[in-house]
Amino acid sequence: MRGKRIGSGAAMLVGALAVTGLALAPSAVAVTPLTATVTANCGLFGGGAATLTATQTGTAATLKLSSTAITAPIPIGANSISSTLTMANSTGAARVFSGAVNPAMATGDPITVGPLNGTVASGDSLNFYGGSLKMVVFGITVTCTANAAQAPGPFVFS
Repeated sequence: MRGKRIGSGAAMLVGALAVTGLALAPSAVAVTPLTATVTANCGLFGGGAATLTATQTGTAATLKLSSTAITAPIPIGANSISSTLTMANSTGAARVFSGAVNPAMATGDPITVGPLNGTVASGDSLNFYGGSLKMVVFGITVTCTANAAQAPGPFVFS
């Protein structure tokens, strides 16, 4: 009878440890690459190299765009640029990321928008080339487009 209790107790302990291990294991969900560069033309804001940074948690994702070549033409307050980033998706419908998140910028400061929130599906392959970034600043819409595909390649979500 005592052997039976030890065996049952050991089995329960192993099961509990397995469940704990699964609960504490890191998520396998990830986006690759984490950053990409693109050359963008943003009209009034200028144009040049920009860096896109991606994150993913399940189906929620964020994208941030920053550039030292694209600059603020006037002083811009924090969180006052309403941005919509549309990314071309080689596996289906385009994905849209939006928000009004930006640091305060003086005239001539580098542009940074995001993180902008969006939803992705496993297997999405997103590229700024074929998409656009629309920024509304003081009622004026500025649209940025890419001249070529981003490098090192599209963001692939898992």
